[in-house]
Amino acid sequence: MKLYTVYFSPTGGTKKVLDELVKEWLINDGVPDESGKTSTELVEIDLSDRTRSGSFLSHATPGREDFCIIAVPSFGGRVPAAALERLTQLKAGHTPAVLVAAYGNRAYDDTLLELQEAAEHSGFCPVAAIAAVTEHSIMHQYGTGRPDTQDKAELRKFVRQIQELLRPAADCSSSAAVSAPALPGSRPYREYKGIPLKPKAGKACTGCGACAKACPVGAIPDSHPEQTDKNRCISCMRCIQICPVKARSLNKAVLSVAGCSMKKVCSGRKKNELYLGGKI
Repeated sequence: MKLYTVYFSPTGGTKKVLDELVKEWLINDGVPDESGKTSTELVEIDLSDRTRSGSFLSHATPGREDFCIIAVPSFGGRVPAAALERLTQLKAGHTPAVLVAAYGNRAYDDTLLELQEAAEHSGFCPVAAIAAVTEHSIMHQYGTGRPDTQDKAELRKFVRQIQELLRPAADCSSSAAVSAPALPGSRPYREYKGIPLKPKAGKACTGCGACAKACPVGAIPDSHPEQTDKNRCISCMRCIQICPVKARSLNKAVLSVAGCSMKKVCSGRKKNELYLGGKI
C-alpha cells in the first residue's frame, strides 16, 4: 500500500497540518489492503512546485489499494487555481482519499466542495474531509501559532476516526467501502479574483533569485527577481517567507487597513472540523 500526500502549501501552514495527519496515520499503519498487509510506502507530491511537469504528475498513478491525503489552503474560500489545475493532471484509479482545507481562522466557504469535485474528476474517491485552522499567511495576528497543541490532538483523533471508518469487518481482508461525505459549500462557487496585496522587493534585495525559483506560479522573473508580475501573483506570500535577507514585504499601510477590516470575521478561535462518509 502507498500513502500519497498531494499538497499545495506555499508558506508551510497546510503542510504542518498534513504532516500531523501523516504521522498519526503511519503510527497506526493505515488499513489493510486487499492482501491483508498494512505496510505503508509514502509518496509525496508537492503541487506548489511548478518545475514538476505534467508528465511527472501523469506518471503518478494511485490505485484502488492505495490511499491519498489531498491538502490545500483556502484562498478566499476557494481552492487556489494553480493547485486545482495541477491536481487535475493526476489520474487515480478509484483511490480512497481524505480532503483537507487549511484556513486562516476566517472561513473555508466552498473550498472542500470544490476540492471534492476536482478529486473525483481525477479518479479519487473521497471518504472523509477535514477543515483545519492555520495561522493566517498574510495577517499573522489571526490564528497565531496554529495548528497548536490542541489542534494537533484533534487532528490525530480525526485520523483515528477515519481509520476506524475504513477498517474492514472481521470476515473481510480489504478496507471497507465508504461513500463520499456531505460537505458544506454551494454552487456556483463563490467568486474570488484575488486580493490587491502583492509583495514587493526593497533595496535590500541581492538578486539571488530564491524567490523566483520558489514562486508557485512564476510571477517573479528569473532575470529580474526584484520585480513582481501583479497579474500572475496569487498573494501566497512564499516569496516573503523564503527571502534570505527579508527584502520582500507588503505595503504596511495597506496591510494594516486590511487587518482591521478582517478583524470581525477572523477573531476568536475557529474550530477544526471532520466530515465522514458512510459505510456502504
